[in-house]
Amino acid sequence: MSILKEYALYFSPCMLFVMMSVVSCKTTATSTAEKNIVRDIKEVNAGEITAGKKHIAIVGATIIDGNGGEPIANGIVLINGNTIEAAGSAGKIDIPNDAERIDAQGMYILPGFIDSHFHLDNMHGLPALFLQHGVTSVRDPGAWMEAYDGERASGKMIPRLFLAGPHLDAPNPAYPYDAYIVRDSLEAVNVVERQINQGASVIKVYFRLSPALIHNVCTAAHKHGIPVTAHLEITEAMEAIECGLDGVEHITSFGLSLQSKREGEKYRQMVWADNNARKQGRYDVWSRININSKMADSVAGYLVRKGTFVSPTLGAFEYQPEKNNVDSTKLIAFNNMKAFTGKLKKAGVKIVLGSHSNIEYAELGWAFQREMELQVQSGMSNMQVIIAATMENARYFRIDHKLGSIEKGKIADLVLLKENPLQDIKAAYHIARVMFNGNWVP
Repeated sequence: MSILKEYALYFSPCMLFVMMSVVSCKTTATSTAEKNIVRDIKEVNAGEITAGKKHIAIVGATIIDGNGGEPIANGIVLINGNTIEAAGSAGKIDIPNDAERIDAQGMYILPGFIDSHFHLDNMHGLPALFLQHGVTSVRDPGAWMEAYDGERASGKMIPRLFLAGPHLDAPNPAYPYDAYIVRDSLEAVNVVERQINQGASVIKVYFRLSPALIHNVCTAAHKHGIPVTAHLEITEAMEAIECGLDGVEHITSFGLSLQSKREGEKYRQMVWADNNARKQGRYDVWSRININSKMADSVAGYLVRKGTFVSPTLGAFEYQPEKNNVDSTKLIAFNNMKAFTGKLKKAGVKIVLGSHSNIEYAELGWAFQREMELQVQSGMSNMQVIIAATMENARYFRIDHKLGSIEKGKIADLVLLKENPLQDIKAAYHIARVMFNGNWVP
């Protein structure tokens, strides 16, 4: 089916100009070969992370491998240095005599959590706190890399830092201190090259960037095997994805895709005139969305076909009504956001987990666990949420060959929980121990 016919299934004739722009992107979009370039994507602080040197056997825990496999009761995870040497049931793993035994009876062992949407925002010490809470890898999709210099020099053990550098935006940017202004195609290509040379493991485009410039960014990044993600607010999501995006940040990025062109254009112009208009405007939009519409079905099917990763960051938009003060617009809107997230997962979309770091309804350092709860509330199973928090994010980062699951040959980033997260996702708050690169986190 041509892209014109696909769009015509659910968009009115007044969207013809949008369809044509998508076709334009499609004819020049990054080739599959370029998108599949293999690159050893590394964290910027790779050389600062000390590797474990011991032989360690974690004995007795139930293994939840991150791949969705059947949990292994009374398991053994054998670590040699910073590498998982073996993992399996107690009767199938021989423990070397020189291995230090860690008794983990009654506990549950998972891969280290991976956070696809972390912001430092001058909250010094936050990366170390996240690591203590089981988050062993974070990706900041939009901040100058120098912002992390203090964390890296602090002497504290911090997670693996997968950084984008500043997000790419057009005038007038929503967050000027975290943005790099892109005015034309040459500037787009040049900034992508510079950020990759500096160690960027992803490139993020922001909502004022045009589809044509998104295409330029994607083409430049994919030539180096680097993925591109986006916060989309006033660019229609499928139009942007057709230009080469690998991922989409925030469930609210699909607002334009789920309403009529006429209503969507009102929102676009409102936000174009005032970036802050989106803060209430997105709730107004989502309170009117019908997530059971053919439009919503088509968006879900499209995301499945394209293999696009979606990081909903529900915690960033959460609304909890107070006893005598209920904002019905926000309540309906947030429930629709959760329901659409669940709908996408049920359809087979690649949902990953991003915390947004500091959110209203989570104590400092626990935003990741709150996002796990919200994804369960959206209709995802506990196992699906664990996969989103581990292996699916590793795929999103393109580091799944070395992280994201408990398997022989993977790096020993592990979380020991005191309770069973498959029974209650709140168990993710009950951290017993965290292993990072073969070392225990103090």
